[in-house]
Amino acid sequence: MKNFTTNESPLEKKMISQPRKFAGGILSMLRPIAWQRRRSNQFSFSALAIAIVLGISAVSTVAAQEAGDNANPEVVDVDEIQSIMTDEPAMEPQAPQPSGIDLLTLITRGGAFMIPIGIMSLLVVALAVERSLSLRRSKLLPEPLVDDLTALTQPIDRFNPSVAMRSCQESPSPLSRVVVAMLERTGQPLADIERAATDALEREADTQAAPIRWLTLAAAATPLMGLLGTVWGMIVAFHESTTLTADRSRSEQLSEGIYTALVTTLAGLVVAIPAAILALYLENRLAKLFHQMEEFAFRISPGLVRFAGRNRMDASGKLQPIDAGSSVPPPAAVPPVGSVPPPPPETVNSGGPNDGGARAN
Repeated sequence: MKNFTTNESPLEKKMISQPRKFAGGILSMLRPIAWQRRRSNQFSFSALAIAIVLGISAVSTVAAQEAGDNANPEVVDVDEIQSIMTDEPAMEPQAPQPSGIDLLTLITRGGAFMIPIGIMSLLVVALAVERSLSLRRSKLLPEPLVDDLTALTQPIDRFNPSVAMRSCQESPSPLSRVVVAMLERTGQPLADIERAATDALEREADTQAAPIRWLTLAAAATPLMGLLGTVWGMIVAFHESTTLTADRSRSEQLSEGIYTALVTTLAGLVVAIPAAILALYLENRLAKLFHQMEEFAFRISPGLVRFAGRNRMDASGKLQPIDAGSSVPPPAAVPPVGSVPPPPPETVNSGGPNDGGARAN
């Protein structure tokens, strides 16, 4: 470790040289007086001794001060210099970082309007799960039933309605109900059979689509519930801003009330967007499955053409011959709405004895 001695500044040198000049000045002042007193034989030994003592004491004081300064020089450490040079500036205090948004806190601050939105969210989840499990091919078009009916149509002119009815009763499903509606029209024209199949398909489709309408309702109504909660929260926020205390800022109060009021709109959109997506997906899935069901029904309907006017299906699912005298009459024509019914035919009077007498008269 190296030590360095500090040099004396000009001010310190001046302060040290002043006592020397003071002693020299006293001696120079007393010397002419001594010579003058000696000439006049009035010189006093005591004054000279005092002057000499004062001079010696001043000189010794200066010498002792110089010796002390030389003996105790100011020492500066190199490590201390380096530590001062390498000191980093003090870091400024950082601004507090904004805290994250707690989802549970937002939900609780949404108020009473979050209750119906929560109920709608549970309804959406329940309907989505139920429809996803119900609208499957294995539920609407069971593979065993499809295989049995397909085997009966090969060839199509040997289709057996009694065996098809028994297969439909063993596999209850929307497809089986549509095929049963067709088989019950055995013996009628093909157009009537296909019309019965179309009506049955529409009934089944309406039954399967009913729960999906609730998803569509949730997708449309939930954002309106959230908007209603936001409007009410804005009204409350502006009302509270008119009754603020002196220690509260109006902008702070409004910003807090507005972000709290927007929670209901956010919750409504969070529920409505998945509900709309699920409703559209399930509707497309339902339409696809029923389109396949309609194609399959119309594929087996030509197998019933050969029974038209010859056989019919009874309640037990067996074919019964149609008697010639009890043929199935065609459906009566319905007159159009607003038409005037024709007048009843006039009866011709054959003429009795009274009428002859009257004409004779």
